[in-house]
Amino acid sequence: MDFLPSTAKLIDSIENFDVIPWVNNILHSSRDDPPQPSDLVELEQHITHVLAMLDIAYEDTSSHLERTIDDVTRSVPRLTYDLHSMKDEASSLHASLLGVIEQGRGAVPIVAGAALDHIRLLDVVKGRMESAGVVLREAESWSTLELEVTALLAEKNYEKGAERLSEASRSMVVFQNTPEYEARRMLMVNLQNQLEASLSSALVSAINTQDLLLCRSYFSIFFQIQRELEFRNYYNASRRTSVLAMWSSASLIDCGPAPLITTDSTTFAEFLPKFYASFLALLDIERVSIPAIFPDPVLTLSAFISSTLVSLQPSFSYRLSLLATTHGDTALKELVSVLKATEEFAIHVEKLLRKMGGAVSRSSNNSSLEASPVSNPRGHARRRSTRMSVSLRSGVSSTLGHGPIPTSGDGMGWDQELFQPLLDFQIDYGSLEKRLLEDTLHMIIKSASKEMTQSTDRAWLLKENAVGVFEVAEESLLRCTEFTHGYGTVGLVRALDNFFKVFINLWTTDVHLESSNYTSLEHNTVSNDDLLDMDYTLQDWSHFQATLHLLSSARAVSERIMAFENKLRLYLAQIASRFRLARDKSNNSMIATTKGESYLLEQSPLKSTELHSLLDSIEPQARDSFHSPMLSTGSIRHSQMPTHPGFEPLLVDARQAISAFAHACQVSLQGTILSPLHKHLAMYASLTSWNATGDPNSKHSLNAHDLQIPNFSLSPTNTMQRVAEGLLNLPRLFEVYAEDDALGFSLATLPYLDPQILKGGSETCADTTSQQTHMRRSSLSNVKPLAVDPDAVSSAWLLSLGQALLKYLTVKVLPILYGLST
Repeated sequence: MDFLPSTAKLIDSIENFDVIPWVNNILHSSRDDPPQPSDLVELEQHITHVLAMLDIAYEDTSSHLERTIDDVTRSVPRLTYDLHSMKDEASSLHASLLGVIEQGRGAVPIVAGAALDHIRLLDVVKGRMESAGVVLREAESWSTLELEVTALLAEKNYEKGAERLSEASRSMVVFQNTPEYEARRMLMVNLQNQLEASLSSALVSAINTQDLLLCRSYFSIFFQIQRELEFRNYYNASRRTSVLAMWSSASLIDCGPAPLITTDSTTFAEFLPKFYASFLALLDIERVSIPAIFPDPVLTLSAFISSTLVSLQPSFSYRLSLLATTHGDTALKELVSVLKATEEFAIHVEKLLRKMGGAVSRSSNNSSLEASPVSNPRGHARRRSTRMSVSLRSGVSSTLGHGPIPTSGDGMGWDQELFQPLLDFQIDYGSLEKRLLEDTLHMIIKSASKEMTQSTDRAWLLKENAVGVFEVAEESLLRCTEFTHGYGTVGLVRALDNFFKVFINLWTTDVHLESSNYTSLEHNTVSNDDLLDMDYTLQDWSHFQATLHLLSSARAVSERIMAFENKLRLYLAQIASRFRLARDKSNNSMIATTKGESYLLEQSPLKSTELHSLLDSIEPQARDSFHSPMLSTGSIRHSQMPTHPGFEPLLVDARQAISAFAHACQVSLQGTILSPLHKHLAMYASLTSWNATGDPNSKHSLNAHDLQIPNFSLSPTNTMQRVAEGLLNLPRLFEVYAEDDALGFSLATLPYLDPQILKGGSETCADTTSQQTHMRRSSLSNVKPLAVDPDAVSSAWLLSLGQALLKYLTVKVLPILYGLST
């Protein structure tokens, strides 16, 4: 068995073995030339030989593999024993090492150990004495500090002077908690002020001429004397001069007391984009200048923007308040323009900061931190001393002193300063939107009143006004998104609800006035042959038709309100979806334009529990609105406007207003229908029958058991005959008009009608609705209302008219009877 390979070689040969080349080699091993087609017998014999060799190789490989598996099976159980043995030997080695260490300690003499400890103590004392010597030498230099610094300043060697002050500042700790500390601190502050005063004019000149190398050198000097903040104040105050001048010198028509109107006068909304463009041009220059001077260019530019915005005179907030006062109810339109311009400016600034951040990161890879002028070669911690800066005492603006320099990595802070003045108006969005809608409605009504004449079709005018009203309402959805990014949806819903309510109430009041002023003065009867005996005048029929058309218009407005409410619901669902995505931190989505604006809105009162409740209730409704059929608009099941099953109405006051308007039209219509009967009953209380006396002779002829019947009740009066005939003619009237959609609208608001009577009609409508389930499902705004049964409409109106006439008789007519006979 010596010819067999080892186990490892066998395994390696099996893993790397390729059958196809091996077979080809065997086939070609006997002959160098390729076989010819004629040698088939020889080829077959050769293949048989190869197959035999393959069988032999297979048997050999299998037997060797079995032996290998047996060897591995026998070897594996010994591994546990070997590992246990290695562990015991390691423990024994550890114990041996510990013994050697103990023996080594005992081998060292006690005297030598004491000497080594003494040497170690001397080394510590030497190091501490050297440190104390350094500090004492620095403290000793204080006696000549003032002379040295004064001389360096006189020679204009500001770098050396700054280094000398920096060294002295680090030695201040020596005098901590000593009587000399305060005096030396004041000396340090005075010398720093002298150095700052000596550099101030040259610094301002270098900043104005954009001498970047000189500015960077001065920044290093200010940093060494712990006046970095003052340098930034000098720089910002000098660089923002042009922008502040443009802001303060602007001639604005709608901000503040009326200035002298010139050709350059403009509105604030028109001026602001120009101001932002000028500001961006300055920032584009600073994007190149600031990295050459400051070690933190992104934060420096952010602080520069913030300080410029704070320094505006008059302030941004003040001009916005004047703008709102000047424009009054229409101020929201101007504020939206201002916010859009501000957001565009913020977007450009963010792009500029990202470019600057990318450029700084690339340049930082090519330069070391030691090259920075603000690096501290000695490793001492920076410390700010309490002192009075010259820049503060000399009148130079120090807006950054109002708060710390931004230290966040993303340079945030400037956008909060930018959007903060607008936040108060965003919080008050609901009131602003309400005032704007009411003002727009006033203009619509005013324009309509100019067009209206006595011959104007009031129903047509209502529809025309409604078109403008709904166009205005749809514009408010866009304003809410542009001005509050969806946070003002609660105020939007309230403003729209009030807007529709006021609009409809104006027409309701008009219907009441028209009804009170209406009197039937004409006596020419209608020319319709079918209704000749109904005693209606031409004016009655004209008023009847006008009111019926007005009720039809009310139905059309109701349907449009339903469609708009569905659109509003879908709009709110989109807002809710955006809010949900913004809460997911993984997608880094923002609701507003910048992080600062988003943060301000997030922390404002606009983010209320009411907002969350509204949006949380809207999303499932929006999903279900595409999977459920709409109830009929003419359904008599609902006392007001129909709604989707399970949906909470959004425009509650508008629904109530349209119901009140429908009721007013129905009352006016009933008054017209019953006007001939009212004429007949006008003199009913003054009939002579009420005071007629009976036959005195018949009184004695009656037996005790005979029924005494008054003469008044023996037969109906002419008045009651006419009234009864009029009531019998009413069904004929509804045979003509019952199929009109106007009469079937809002039946539940019919006066004097018991809601229980309408249950049968509601069940009929429900059955009709169930029969329409085969129709294609669509959104609420696309579903046409189902028609109400004309018989149900006629019945409801006849019942209501009967109750109305009965109440008129019992309340208006009978109480004025002067007296009755016995």
